[in-house]
Amino acid sequence: MPTPHPPRPPYAPPGGDHGESDESLAARLRGRPEGEAADSVALLTARHWQSMYDYATVCLASSGRLAAMVAAAALHRVLNRVTAGEPAAALRPELLVAVRDTVRAWAEDDRITNALPGLQKPAGGRGMRAATTMTPENRQLAQRAFRSLPGPARCLLWHVEVEAEPISVPAGLLGMDVDIASGTLEQARDRFRQACVHAHQELAPSPDCRFYNRLLDVPIRRGGALLPDVREHLAECRHCRDAADQLGHFESGLGTLIAEAVLGWGARRYLDSRPGRTSSGHGGRAARRGRRRGGHGGRGRHGLLSRIPVPSRLHSLSLPDPVRSTRTLLTGLGAVSAGVLVSVLIAGPSSPGGEGADPTGASSSTGGGGVVPSVSPPGVAGLPTAAGQVRLRNVGSGLCLDTRGEPRDGSGLRLADCSSGWSQQWTFEDDGLLRSVADPGLCLDSHKDAGVVVLGTCAEEGDGRGDDVRYDLTPLGELLPRWDPQMALTPAGLDANADIVVKVRDRTTGQRWVTDPVGESATGSLSDSGPTTRAARHASLTEPLP
Repeated sequence: MPTPHPPRPPYAPPGGDHGESDESLAARLRGRPEGEAADSVALLTARHWQSMYDYATVCLASSGRLAAMVAAAALHRVLNRVTAGEPAAALRPELLVAVRDTVRAWAEDDRITNALPGLQKPAGGRGMRAATTMTPENRQLAQRAFRSLPGPARCLLWHVEVEAEPISVPAGLLGMDVDIASGTLEQARDRFRQACVHAHQELAPSPDCRFYNRLLDVPIRRGGALLPDVREHLAECRHCRDAADQLGHFESGLGTLIAEAVLGWGARRYLDSRPGRTSSGHGGRAARRGRRRGGHGGRGRHGLLSRIPVPSRLHSLSLPDPVRSTRTLLTGLGAVSAGVLVSVLIAGPSSPGGEGADPTGASSSTGGGGVVPSVSPPGVAGLPTAAGQVRLRNVGSGLCLDTRGEPRDGSGLRLADCSSGWSQQWTFEDDGLLRSVADPGLCLDSHKDAGVVVLGTCAEEGDGRGDDVRYDLTPLGELLPRWDPQMALTPAGLDANADIVVKVRDRTTGQRWVTDPVGESATGSLSDSGPTTRAARHASLTEPLP
């Protein structure tokens, strides 16, 4: 039976102007006689009562006197804690959780249920009494992450994402300028996501789950595809499957994720009762916000992923209803995850006479020179006797290794159309360093970001990070990180903009690299552009371009 909803309140928080925050009102309750604090209680009640009453009708599956009693009792409990010193920056979710817990506590007391028969409805108190937990298992990470956020971040996320209210509402509750609140909201979204990723790793039941941590987050965030190894792992691991589902809600449905994580019981019905969600304006705002943050247009999570076929074994997965988006995720994430994202560059230009230089043989992971075969296998990266500037071209895709944005510590790596840009120029040194010509202080680091290949500070051998930025080259042109020679630098996909990852070595063409002189491409010559100012500063550290 549909839950009746009382009249909807206006958006603007009544009681006090926007300079009077919930916390400032709560401060008046502390250390003052009850009579003198009555005005603060009245103002806080005016701001939050209607939402509390709405959720009480959801939890009880009925409205009226009992819902008002529950809301009043919950308000009393929370304000007692606030008076004792508990912060009041994010009162709304705290009050709603108190409503839920009050209904459950009353329903578990037979004396109260006998006096209040309305608590015995199967869809209300009786059902809550029988439930083992209020928060579903597939929302535990988001619940933990949301609790870890500071009060202002929780307030902004709750009122904008869950209540679907304008930013001016939580700004008023926080006593914050609207422009500042908007910037803080964006930071809160990012911080919430990072906390979810951290919770997934912290609660991981196995080393494999921790290994795949960033391989879930990065492709979902960028609208890319999961590596086949990761999809296989998701088919077997409920913990990571739930994590992928929760991370997927950051692209669409963040309010649903937060409500289900914080409230659990009746979260969807509470969302349906929100005035902002019944108006057409909220959907438009959410869509505009998604375009601003993702910039993918029609290539968002659902649109891009749905074009990738699902392995037959994944079709047989029986997923619970709240994990419907996980199925979409498994359908579409196809190439960026089971090995760690990484880029690897490797070295030496062809000889001036146009003949390819002899390739270097594979070095052992412990060091030593490689054997130079007399005949180059197809698709081998030929290295010069001295470090020279080259592009690294992937054999499987024909695209070159490039950085994402300006080369700096922490910049990611990707595949891109080959060009003479400085961000595509590398040197492969005798000690295995793959060094950026654009900034010779930076090298390819396959271990810095949990497997995501990024630029990192070049490290000396033996300092603990030496093997993270050093690679051995096999006769087939594979780049093997010295921290694990069973892995190889691999593009997550064969299309432009694909991340570079560390993946289990499989000897396919996608894991093979060849070097191109900077003045040429695989399909013809390229006109060299003059060195940028930044590159010019390092000209003395590298050889001149061929």
